[in-house]
Amino acid sequence: MTDMNILDLFLKASLLVKLIMLILICFSVASWAIIIQRTRILNAATRDAEAFEENFWSGVELSRLYQESQARRDSLTGSEQIFYAGFKEFARLYRANKHAPESVIEGALRAMRISMNHELEALENHISFLGTVGSISPYIGLFGTVWGIMRAFIALGVVKQATLHIVAPGIAEALIATAIGLFAAIPAVMAYNYLNQRVNKLEQNYGNFMEEFTAILHRQAFSSDSK
Repeated sequence: MTDMNILDLFLKASLLVKLIMLILICFSVASWAIIIQRTRILNAATRDAEAFEENFWSGVELSRLYQESQARRDSLTGSEQIFYAGFKEFARLYRANKHAPESVIEGALRAMRISMNHELEALENHISFLGTVGSISPYIGLFGTVWGIMRAFIALGVVKQATLHIVAPGIAEALIATAIGLFAAIPAVMAYNYLNQRVNKLEQNYGNFMEEFTAILHRQAFSSDSK
């Protein structure tokens, strides 16, 4: 029994099949880099959101919390960034439109939605690439396989007697392209679904916080207006 040597099969493959294999390997390396990077970023975003919301609901005054956030405004993320944008707009509009609380709340809510969309856009960065890799890699690998098998059968035309010993190496080197395509696609698809699920969960958490914070601003705006 002859052991399969993947490197040997790669070196014996045609130039086009080699190029396809290299493309798929690059896709795989890029996918794993994105998976690791996005996982770390999402873990950090989850921890930051939990820490800030715990501080938010601890009973600290909103003005004091805003001042603390303002001191670090260049490094704010997640719920804290949404809070900062909303409270800043609320304070600005309230000074100019104290007797129009509906407009104040609407403006603060709009600022928080814009901030949340920016946060989600940053979290989703590069995740779509994983979906692309998962979709096209098997087909790229299959193209390399078809091309390699076609060359193997064409080569049979120049020999008088076709045997498995002659055909097997050409077909094996062609099938390696499909194997590499699946190797690149399967982790990418699994990570794409997992990371999107994490982003959706954070989006839900941000949305819940935004609604709860809006309710607090609503009470403050209308209670002040009624005095």
